[in-house]
Amino acid sequence: MNLVQPRLSKGLRDLLPEDTLARQAMIDVVRVVYELYGFVRLTTPAVEYLDVLSGSGGKEIQESIFVVQNPEEERLGLRFDHTVPLARVIAQYRDLPRPFRRYTIGPVWRADKPGPGRFREFVQFDIDAVGVRSDLADTESCGGILD
Repeated sequence: MNLVQPRLSKGLRDLLPEDTLARQAMIDVVRVVYELYGFVRLTTPAVEYLDVLSGSGGKEIQESIFVVQNPEEERLGLRFDHTVPLARVIAQYRDLPRPFRRYTIGPVWRADKPGPGRFREFVQFDIDAVGVRSDLADTESCGGILD
């Protein structure tokens, strides 16, 4: 009988309990601050249609997407950031209140070659204010969070 060797793909890592607890403690602090300043959590799937993810992105974007296929043989990709899923949500759910101040904290994947200290899967924190006409929304977000 051939035994499967336990191994991880390059650029991926396991977080053992001690690191998982430390990461969750950090996430909890950030979440409380985001919510304190009026942001609401938005959760989107890790997988999006490939044409939605790639959009009008160039070659660099195309090369950074992990491409997958569902049982219906549709071409999909793992999200490489949280901006594209947010744009899809805003376009798909036009009745969301404006301004829509959302945050998300979750894993993203990039298929580029990982160098030292870089990973293909990592957690990304993201906040956005959609439907604000002033550039002050970005300043307010940074100022409020940095207080």
